[in-house]
Amino acid sequence: MSLQLTIEYPETFPDAVGRTREQFEQEARWAMAVKLFELQRLSSGMAAALLGVDRVTFLLRLSDYGVPMIDLSEEELLSDIANA
Repeated sequence: MSLQLTIEYPETFPDAVGRTREQFEQEARWAMAVKLFELQRLSSGMAAALLGVDRVTFLLRLSDYGVPMIDLSEEELLSDIANA
């Protein structure tokens, strides 16, 4: 079973940001999925499913939003390397 989320917005928004209605809505879906991933509310696989794309496509597009694929501190990275 799928649920649907409806968001109301003024009809002037797409023009205001230089997008068509379809582009604006697609960008809003991506922004929501990326933010939920960034907040660790959704896994990358869940966020990709929300968008109807594969996980690799989702992960590769994260840089468009300034969000890293892996969110580890320098200490965590060095610890992981040392333990490998």
